[in-house]
Amino acid sequence: MTREAALLVVMAVAVALLVLAAFGWWRRSRRDRAFVPPIGEIPAGATERDRFRALYVATTRADEPLERLAIRGMGFRAAAEVVITDRGVALRLAGERPLFLARTRLRDVGQSTVAIDRVVERDGLVRLSWRITDDTVVDTYLRPQDSSARALADALGASLTPTGADA
Repeated sequence: MTREAALLVVMAVAVALLVLAAFGWWRRSRRDRAFVPPIGEIPAGATERDRFRALYVATTRADEPLERLAIRGMGFRAAAEVVITDRGVALRLAGERPLFLARTRLRDVGQSTVAIDRVVERDGLVRLSWRITDDTVVDTYLRPQDSSARALADALGASLTPTGADA
C-alpha cells in the first residue's frame, strides 16, 4: 500500500468517526429536547447567601452519573458561577443564559467522585439534584474552583434545605 492510499484510509476512518459522533449527539439532542432548563435571573428581592466559582461538569439523569443529557445550554462543560440565595440557586455558565433553580425544584445535595468523563478525588464533585419536569429529576455536577466540594455542598445544604419538604 502506498503512503497516499494509507493516508486516504486514515482520513476516511477519521471522517466516519466524526460523522458517527455527530449523529450520536443529534439523536441524544432529539431524545432530550423535552427537557427545558429554567432560564432566568435571580428574582428581585432575593438575598444572596454565598457565591462560588466552579466548573460545570454535566447534567445527567438522577442516579445515572454516566448518562449525559443534551439539554440546550447545559450539554457541555463550562466555567460557572454558583450563586446561592434564599429563594434558590443561580447557575451562570460561561457563554449561556443564566439558570435559576427555585427552592421548590431542589431535591438533594451530595458529593460524588465520578460523572461522565470526569473522575476526581473522593467526593471532589458536588451533585445537585433538581426537578427539570414534574416527573423527572436530574443531577447537575459541579467542581468548585476556589473552595472545597464539601464547602459548596454544605452551603447549598444549609442555605437551601433541598430535601423537597418545602415543595
